[in-house]
Amino acid sequence: MLSVRRSASAFVAVAIGVTLVAAATLLLASGRPQVPDRLARAAVVVQSPEAGASADEFVPTRPWSATTAAELAGRLAGLPDVVAAVPDRTFYAQPLVDGRPSAADTRREDAYQGHGWSSAQLGGLRLTAGEPPRRPGEVVVDRALGLGVGAPVTLLTAVGTESYTVSGLVDGPGVHVADEVAAALAPGVRAIGLVLAPDADPERVATAARGVVGVDGRVLTGDARGALEPSGDARTRWIGMQVLTATAALAGFVTVFVVASTFAFTIAQRRRELGLLRAVGATGRQVRRMVHAEALAVGVSAGIVGMLVGAALAPSLGRLLVDVGYEPSTFEVRYELWPVAVSLAAGPVIALLAVWSASRRAARVRPLEALRDAAVEQRPIGRLRAVTGALLLAAGGALSLGTATADEARVGAQYALYAVMALVAGTTVLAPVVVGPLVWLLRSPVRRPGGAIGMLVRGGALTATRRTAAIAAPVLLTVAFAVLVSGMVRTTTAAYAAGRADNVNAGWIVVPDRAPGLSDRAVAATGGTALLPTTVYRTDPGTSPPDRPMTALGVDPEGFAAANRVLTVVAGSLNDLRGDDTVVVSASANRLPSESYPVVFADGTTVSLRVVAVVDDASIPGDLLVPRAVVRAHDPSALTSTVYVRDRIDPPVGARILDVAGWAAEADAAEDRLVWLFTVLLIGVSAGYGAIAVANTLLLAAAGRAADLRLIRMAGATRRQVIWLVTAESALVVLIGALLGGAVAFVGLLSISAGLAEQVGAPVDLVVPWSVVASVVGLCLLLAVLSSVLPTWRLLRHRPARSPVGG
Repeated sequence: MLSVRRSASAFVAVAIGVTLVAAATLLLASGRPQVPDRLARAAVVVQSPEAGASADEFVPTRPWSATTAAELAGRLAGLPDVVAAVPDRTFYAQPLVDGRPSAADTRREDAYQGHGWSSAQLGGLRLTAGEPPRRPGEVVVDRALGLGVGAPVTLLTAVGTESYTVSGLVDGPGVHVADEVAAALAPGVRAIGLVLAPDADPERVATAARGVVGVDGRVLTGDARGALEPSGDARTRWIGMQVLTATAALAGFVTVFVVASTFAFTIAQRRRELGLLRAVGATGRQVRRMVHAEALAVGVSAGIVGMLVGAALAPSLGRLLVDVGYEPSTFEVRYELWPVAVSLAAGPVIALLAVWSASRRAARVRPLEALRDAAVEQRPIGRLRAVTGALLLAAGGALSLGTATADEARVGAQYALYAVMALVAGTTVLAPVVVGPLVWLLRSPVRRPGGAIGMLVRGGALTATRRTAAIAAPVLLTVAFAVLVSGMVRTTTAAYAAGRADNVNAGWIVVPDRAPGLSDRAVAATGGTALLPTTVYRTDPGTSPPDRPMTALGVDPEGFAAANRVLTVVAGSLNDLRGDDTVVVSASANRLPSESYPVVFADGTTVSLRVVAVVDDASIPGDLLVPRAVVRAHDPSALTSTVYVRDRIDPPVGARILDVAGWAAEADAAEDRLVWLFTVLLIGVSAGYGAIAVANTLLLAAAGRAADLRLIRMAGATRRQVIWLVTAESALVVLIGALLGGAVAFVGLLSISAGLAEQVGAPVDLVVPWSVVASVVGLCLLLAVLSSVLPTWRLLRHRPARSPVGG
């Protein structure tokens, strides 16, 4: 049976893997959309029609116009048990603290949102002091701002700074103004909350509301109201789900490899024991069943421990995810049954998958192995293993080719990850075959320390290729992922920043500071070329899908043409972009100049625009160009994202200025930061596993080589020479794993570089953070040396007994 010492490494690896899976699945189960606080008391909410398919999954729904919303609210208010039907309007309004937007406001999207006072009843907000806002210029604010009733407050809006008087205080983020003010700032409506009688049945009211709304909206109750959470929170929650899913998948993938390597090494050490079982009558099937039972015992016990540890760590990890920006501030950990079941099942499944190859090898041990005393391996790998490894390498090569020819960065990144996974798997399977040639290539480095020691190091690696491959496999996996993931992130970030900077013809860029955008007054103060984005919806009955959201940019055509180096007009003239009914479309819209192009704006009104020009798809950072005045007329809360200026200026309130290179590098800084944190997390998981696997495998190897090391000592080697021998062996194994892992990763990186060059239209240099790679290799080397030297030092504390022969 498997001893405790031999099963400890597999137990630790499986337990850690299940811990990560348990924590990740618990956090995933807790990541459901949350009902916004401002709608928590509305048991039934009617949402405007969903937007059609879009590359951005977090676009808002198509709004109702003010007239449609008023008519719909009136009909809903007449339903039985409905006390009130309140249109919920949302607009940008950010209180200024000491003349600047508060840095704390950026933590919550609703902290810089304004609503009409009637919306307060949908969230159960109550005044803690003062009165509701009844006229323009009055506002109710969060008492956490430290303002008193009657105090003046400056709000930063889409127009600019506006002076208000505090009429009341509430315990909640955001600001509330009079309903007529909210209607002017946000004419479009995306939600109508229903306030019900105390004894009303929400489902019955919802059924009646569906009959009123028909296809012009959705009726939401219970947890389904989470669809109304702010788009920023939804995006953050989605990012967190990707991080948790990838972490759980990587943990399972790496655990299988690490445990498989451990079992393979253990089976190699037990060949005489298994041969003895065969000699006394055990069949190959019985041996295989015994190995499976041992792995199942390890998997079940480790699964229970990992599930308990993961459940205990989940709350702390949840708070950490919120702090680093992978989950919104409303995130809370909730315990459910299915993550527990998945975690308990993960342990046995991982163990059985990992032991599959080792059990087949154990079943092939012959009875004569019980009499064999030498550790010489008969052959590196079998025919099936060779074919499997070749197929995996071929699949990795095909996926690498797909990476180089991918049209989108996201698709290319997925192909690259799959390619490296296939190449890692194939290289690991074929590692015993590769070890020999690599050792001969590295014969000069291992020969320098001394003839005898170098000969023993080379001979041991060449004789026990399976053992060498089993120890090198975790290093291979760790280095491959570290090089690929870190290099991919840095290369992609640098490539897109360079491409973004090359597209702009400006000296400086004005961007928001502690605010989601720039106001009109801030833009006017810069005197530059501004981009005013808004979301519109394509409503042409001949297009599919209906209500497709698109990004329209409000621009000055002359200034935009001067600031955009890649602008290519295919048909028409950009100079005709003036008036209130013109539009410039991209070539993919399949429209010609003078044709109509109906869209729905943010105020819910449908406008039939006239195409005046067609540009290349890559010419504009959006879908449409319209005059800036048109965007402002239909979206009073739209905020300018960017202003291009020739010379450096003093930035206005809520703005800061960057040079073009700094702007290009910072344009996606928030997402880049999250991606890099995610990268470090993945590397940490793989490096931790690799270090554990190397240490455990070498500890097993040291225990199994006790007799060999004593024999070398008796042959005249000093203790220092024996220590140097095991150190050199460990270093050689880590070097082999690092070389194989680096080679595999560079194949993926080269394909990524080729794909990026095709996308940005310029050569792309590989950027590899060597400090990260060196840290990973150094960690593996350190633990490998310690795991070999410490047991050997302990073993050789006593002087070897001398043979009496010749004495």
